[in-house]
Amino acid sequence: MLVAAKAKTLVLGLGNVLMGDEGVGVHVVRALEGRALPEDVECLDGGTGGFVLLEPLENADRIVLIDAAADGNPPGTVTRTTPRFASDYPPTLTAHDIGVKDLLDAFYMQGGTREVVLYAIAIDPRQPIRMSLSEDCVRAAEEAAERIAAELEAPAAP
Repeated sequence: MLVAAKAKTLVLGLGNVLMGDEGVGVHVVRALEGRALPEDVECLDGGTGGFVLLEPLENADRIVLIDAAADGNPPGTVTRTTPRFASDYPPTLTAHDIGVKDLLDAFYMQGGTREVVLYAIAIDPRQPIRMSLSEDCVRAAEEAAERIAAELEAPAAP
């Protein structure tokens, strides 16, 4: 009797922790790493991105990305989307080597077909440079970690 392998889920947090709230995606992944998650979940600190992240994306069956966004929402707003077109992505922040849209465009061009869930956390791009999160982003990171953990416990859609 063959037993089907569980689908691997990649939770990828992006951001530069040296730039305050811009690093919120990494903070969320670090918070998730401290939780009891299903065994098929891999959390990855993607830092400031780069095409080196293509391999982990290609090796995952289910993908959850977390990144900061200057999307016009009040700072600390957590938005869940499944981006499919360029207009679905929040505006890129310049602290990344490449933006989320660039990374996912390359992923899809190389044959990636998995649905990607994006948790975007709105930040004020004019914030001072610091290594800690603002109060708004601390609350948003906690909210995002809770929502993502709940989603990871739910069965993946076929």
